[in-house]
Amino acid sequence: MKPNISSQMLKGILQGVMLMILFKKPDYGYGISKQINRYGLDDIPKGTIYPLLTMMEKRGLVEGKMQPSAEGPDRKYYFITSDGIVVKQQFIKEWQFLESAVNQLIDEGTIDENKRND
Repeated sequence: MKPNISSQMLKGILQGVMLMILFKKPDYGYGISKQINRYGLDDIPKGTIYPLLTMMEKRGLVEGKMQPSAEGPDRKYYFITSDGIVVKQQFIKEWQFLESAVNQLIDEGTIDENKRND
């Protein structure tokens, strides 16, 4: 059973996740959404992705370009910029630090729990 991750927590990491996805290859909004779903983050409202892409574009982290689509009208594809790559790398470092700190707390809590049960 998948845990119910709070929307606040997801919003805090969504930009970093999207930058990592776009670092692999440019994509359009719905394509990014499908990739996010592939990683099990399917509780993210689709209406969250487009405003975040717009904000990221205004900050210079991604660049949007209209491109023809074989399946219908032109689509706006997003490309990560050099600033976006820097922010992605910073996100990864911050995530790894937080992951380590939280895992340490969890491990210590488990040890304390086991001592209490002895």
